[in-house]
Amino acid sequence: LATGPRQNNGIFYEIRTYDIKPAKMKEFVELANKHFPFCPAHSELVGFWYTELGALNKVFHIWKYDNFAHRTAVRHALANDKDWQGKFISVVRPMIEKQHNEVAYLVPWCQLGKPPKEGGVYEWVTFQMKPGGPALWGEAFRAAINAHINTGYTRLIGVFHTEYGLLNTVHVLWWNESPDHRAAGRHSAHEDARVVAAVRDSVRFLESQQNVLLIPMQCSPLK
Repeated sequence: LATGPRQNNGIFYEIRTYDIKPAKMKEFVELANKHFPFCPAHSELVGFWYTELGALNKVFHIWKYDNFAHRTAVRHALANDKDWQGKFISVVRPMIEKQHNEVAYLVPWCQLGKPPKEGGVYEWVTFQMKPGGPALWGEAFRAAINAHINTGYTRLIGVFHTEYGLLNTVHVLWWNESPDHRAAGRHSAHEDARVVAAVRDSVRFLESQQNVLLIPMQCSPLK
């Protein structure tokens, strides 16, 4: 996964997951849609989603940074942004039950993609791989991802490998036209000998896997 220089030098992505109080989910989404379009003045928002299947009352958002100094500067600017702190952060803080963040890099063989059109759904798949890193499981994992890409039923958006957070974790973000389109594609893929062979080779290094269906929010650049 990382046998050469990291993609785009120092660029990394911060993946933030918030657990929202069930009674406050609707209100949180409305506030985020109202205020998050102004936040990219400080940093680049890649995408913002809420969960539909696989987990409830969670939101995922991904931020892009040039390097760690850039992130430090952005965090300082946001802390001193009175509108951001007063109109959004102070209001939504009581709505949040738990926060989690990770720092991850795009794998060297993956460019951050975009869906062919708006209106689809996203799938966030988290693979917890065996200790040992990409030297142990990188090539097999890449082959399994490529086997699914080659079926043509789904669109790869990005593959992220954690640097801070639980190590040996890989997050894969897919796009599909609809949940039914995804289900039909998965059924066909499971009957494809190339996919079956690649998955069998990769799963030897897998500890666990979680799939979450995500719906993009209005404020999300990736829709």
